[in-house]
Amino acid sequence: MPRRIGRPGLLGTMARTAVIAGTAGAVNRSMERAAAGRAQTQADAQAYRQQTAPAPAPSGGGDDMLAQLDRLGQLHASGVLDDAEFAAAKAKLLA
Repeated sequence: MPRRIGRPGLLGTMARTAVIAGTAGAVNRSMERAAAGRAQTQADAQAYRQQTAPAPAPSGGGDDMLAQLDRLGQLHASGVLDDAEFAAAKAKLLA
């Protein structure tokens, strides 16, 4: 069978179009997942800021302090807080 020279035939064009469409769909889904992850991280950080900023620590609230330390540990483990932010928030809470 002789090899075709020149432009691709109908089958080649359809195959190329399918590959391009599939790649575009995969890239779009990946970008949406990344944006959703960033939005969740920002929402977690905002919730943390709102939780810790205005609330003064009660004088005898041992259970409350443990709950706040546990929450700080969870935020640090999930990556919302880096090491420096975690240490500063823990020092503020324990002071």
